[in-house]
Amino acid sequence: MEKSHPRLPIVERDEWLQPVEQQINERHARYLSRLHAIENSAGSLVNYANGYRYFGWQWDDMLDGWWLREWLPGAYDVYIFGDFNNWQRTEIRMQRDTAGVWSAFFPAAMYRDRLTHGSLYKLHVHGENGWLDRIPAYATRVVQDEETKNYTAQFWSPAELFDWQGDYFEAPQIGNLLIYEAHVGMAQEREGVGTYREFSEKILPIIKKAGYNAVQLMAIAEHPYYGSFGYHVANFFAPSSRFGTPEELKELIRHAHKLGFAVIMDLVHAHYVKNLNEGINELDGSDHHYSRSGAAGDQPYWDSKIFDYGKDEVEHFLLSNIKYWLDEYHFDGFRFDGVTSMIYHHHGYTNFDTREKFFDAGVNEDALTYLTLANRLVHDFRPVAVTIAEDVSGMPGMCIPIKEGGVGFDYRLGMAIPDFWIKLLKDIPDEDWNIWEMWSVLTGRLPEVKTVAYAESHDQALVGDKTLAFRLMDKDMYFKMDRAAESLVIDRGMALHKMIRLMTISTGGQAYLNFMGNEFGHPEWIDFPREGNGWSYAHARRQWSLSENGFLRYSQLGDFDREMIRIITKYRVLADDYPWNLLMDEVNKTIVFSHGDLLFVFNWHPTNSIADYELPVRSAGKYMPILSTDERRFGGQERQTMTTEHFSFDVENEDGLRSPHIRIYNISRTATVFVRI
Repeated sequence: MEKSHPRLPIVERDEWLQPVEQQINERHARYLSRLHAIENSAGSLVNYANGYRYFGWQWDDMLDGWWLREWLPGAYDVYIFGDFNNWQRTEIRMQRDTAGVWSAFFPAAMYRDRLTHGSLYKLHVHGENGWLDRIPAYATRVVQDEETKNYTAQFWSPAELFDWQGDYFEAPQIGNLLIYEAHVGMAQEREGVGTYREFSEKILPIIKKAGYNAVQLMAIAEHPYYGSFGYHVANFFAPSSRFGTPEELKELIRHAHKLGFAVIMDLVHAHYVKNLNEGINELDGSDHHYSRSGAAGDQPYWDSKIFDYGKDEVEHFLLSNIKYWLDEYHFDGFRFDGVTSMIYHHHGYTNFDTREKFFDAGVNEDALTYLTLANRLVHDFRPVAVTIAEDVSGMPGMCIPIKEGGVGFDYRLGMAIPDFWIKLLKDIPDEDWNIWEMWSVLTGRLPEVKTVAYAESHDQALVGDKTLAFRLMDKDMYFKMDRAAESLVIDRGMALHKMIRLMTISTGGQAYLNFMGNEFGHPEWIDFPREGNGWSYAHARRQWSLSENGFLRYSQLGDFDREMIRIITKYRVLADDYPWNLLMDEVNKTIVFSHGDLLFVFNWHPTNSIADYELPVRSAGKYMPILSTDERRFGGQERQTMTTEHFSFDVENEDGLRSPHIRIYNISRTATVFVRI
């Protein structure tokens, strides 16, 4: 008689998944099978992910010299050359083993004075695509020549290793994540490329003052095109040299830890750049090295290549890359970019309108297995690290623990939230906003799926799109943000900007994310240097001085965000999970809900202000306002007194039951937070 297996908890808890139980079981079995194979060969997943300790440059104490190793199974011939041999391409031939790993040994006695810290080098690879000069996949430092603009690998072996002593930061100690998403290169105010050192010295204090507790760094892995925002990666083990040295990045992270920040890396394992000169595409001469052959290896929507996640060596490369950033740079976790593109062969370009579409032939099972192994590795190696999935599909189980049948991410990005705000502002007049739809979108998540809520994404800040501030206030931002100026457009824009952010953070999830500068309504788009703008850096920066200028309203938006973060943190609103809905008043566009002792009242109506507005509260007591979007210090009109005390009184309902209520002045286009004393 066939032995029955116990039902996975993910299916046991969710009847909706029971019709696809077989697919979920098979998904989990594939992961277990691959994990067991890895453990049988390497002892553990953590030991398996040590590619960065074998490939690339490795010092050999026994032989007193350096090894260089690279996996190039399709290559016919491989040479290494550089400034240490006067760039003679075919002088030093590498040797191939049976696994397709090419290696060369450099005795210290012969190369001590030639192969030195900072030496430049490349591989000369002969394959199906001819003879090409290439950069190794495991290069840990890649630099660009200012004159030729060509990229070259650099031998990086400083005399003293970076001292991490005393860096014992652990992410859980900060509580719920308040993430400040940032791009090092465009974080400075001057025109030009910012550095790791500038970010550490100038930007981290700004983030600290703003009250956030985590920094999410974009564009860390080397990418040849600056304007790609870091999403067309060429060199996965090399931190971008345009921002500084590896040691300066490590110092940034150590400084962030001292300030109490977790540092999360925006990790791009969904695809890689097509470039042959800089990247890993066709590195061994074949079109199926790190990707599948032909069109199956292309990401057509992003003009890039996708990984063959089912190939053992590619899996090893990517898992080693994850451990490398945790081990060598002390990152506290990852935001995995492009997860939807990874887990579907159609890359998510479909409507997920039926259950079966999450589990049909369009699913990339190899990618799902890889992501599950990746989460297992992160949490085995650094149990306190966090993983965040950028997945728009809502694939069931993405944020469920692996042992319960899930993929194992800690959080998902609440990507429907910024899309919803755009739709409202773009297509629907204020007086027609549907507060029930708003509540549904903001709170529409499974109880066990932790969500990172955000009101707007970094993509909205790019040329061709609009930030919330720009969509709300448009050209008036350039002429009427003076505190002395009068503008109904600015008044509306500032009011809704604050309300949207407060609504998002208080209802949207268990964590919150903001892209740098958006908190004070940064007025300009992001436009990286390109031919179309004369290679200008004028819009690839952040004008922090606007938020510090007491004569401009940007500072009022920044002040509100700071106070909002302070109150959310003090009263542990994110830890309270779902808000408790108390009232939905469609006529007056008013939503009332609570978190613990905090009462939130949102009046989205453009004109209806109601005196002695009666509303229910969860507990009897005295309620006092502690934050209002209409306060004068935040650019509002302060139509209510912030010292007014609101005492509860009992009201009998139709069933004869009595419950506490209070009366307030319910002000149009205003959100107010009360605390129960």
